[in-house]
Amino acid sequence: MESYTGFARVYDLFMDNVPYEEWCEYLTALLREYGIEDGLVLDLGCGTGKLTRLMEQKGYDMIGVDNSFEMLDIARESSDASILYLLQDMCEFELYGTVRAVYSACDSINYILEEEKLRKVFSLVNNYLDPGGIFIFDINSSYKYHELLAENTFAENREEGSFIWENYFDEEEGINEYDLTLYKKEKEDYFTRFQEVHYQKCYELSVIRRLLEEAGLEFMAAYDAYTKNPVEEDSERITIIAREYKKQV
Repeated sequence: MESYTGFARVYDLFMDNVPYEEWCEYLTALLREYGIEDGLVLDLGCGTGKLTRLMEQKGYDMIGVDNSFEMLDIARESSDASILYLLQDMCEFELYGTVRAVYSACDSINYILEEEKLRKVFSLVNNYLDPGGIFIFDINSSYKYHELLAENTFAENREEGSFIWENYFDEEEGINEYDLTLYKKEKEDYFTRFQEVHYQKCYELSVIRRLLEEAGLEFMAAYDAYTKNPVEEDSERITIIAREYKKQV
């Protein structure tokens, strides 16, 4: 079942706990730390564009790439014409030129299920970065897949809708299957049901670092979520920073 089709209509409703404003402040501070205060920035896996729009408000010229037409349709409706949205697969994305930075938020990288494909994503990022450009992304940690998601089921019931989220983690393959059933209230006593299946790959930090380096990127740092704290055994999300370093200035 294709991901982020019908679910796109209720994505922002049920993802209202994602701290996009905090992530925007964090990304902006990191970019400025590396001397990137303006210019072109790519949001890889931009979804409905909430973070893309916030980054534009910080003064960056934004490009958003996503492979869901439905998600991009919502993003375009919510943005002005200054943001360029491209319907493309992360593994095959093409830009019109280089950008100063690329970021990928909300575990979009975990949707790449094979090491070879992830290496290709990193290689494309490297190709489209300016000399010395910065790549920031996050991943769900091994701890999160093994201990928090595992074989657990989560559910939430609200006035405007409800969801059931079932997880199945394949230890051998390192693949987590999300079975999602969502109900969105359309009018009194009438709900629309959405069902989707999503798959994510668990990557160890050592594997991510190797793939980055094989793609020509320099591994700079890894932090606990969107902080400057070191990665711990119980970190649920890891933020990683890499840099382009081989192009001639």
